[in-house]
Amino acid sequence: QVQLVESGGGLVQAGGSLRLSCVASRRTSSPYVMAWFRQAPGKEREFVAAISWLGGSTDYADSVKGRFTISRDNAKNTVYLQMSSLKPEDTAVYYCAARPGTGVAGPREYDYWGQGTQVTVST
Repeated sequence: QVQLVESGGGLVQAGGSLRLSCVASRRTSSPYVMAWFRQAPGKEREFVAAISWLGGSTDYADSVKGRFTISRDNAKNTVYLQMSSLKPEDTAVYYCAARPGTGVAGPREYDYWGQGTQVTVST
C-alpha cells in the first residue's frame, strides 16, 4: 500500500510558476510509477504527467508539454511537478497518483491517490 500527500498548491498569477510535491509512504521497496492528474470544476479528472521508476522516461498531456516538468527523487520518496507559464485554464485540484511498475507505457490507470492540492491561476 502507498499513501500519498501532496503540497505546494496555491494562488498564482497567469504566467507565473508553482512547484508541487508529493511524498509517498509505502511498506515495500517495489518499484512504482508516479503521475499527476488534475480536475477542474465541472470537469472529469485528466492526466497531466507521469514518470518512470528511475526517472528516465516521462509522459505529458499535450496541454502541458513545454510548460510542466515532472521529476522524482527516490531517496526522498518524492515526486515533483514544476509548472511554468501557468494559464487560468490550469486551475484545478492536482492529484498525485502511483501504481506498481517501472515504465510509463500502457494505460493511465493508477492504484493509489493523494487527497489533492488546489492550484488557482488568476488573470
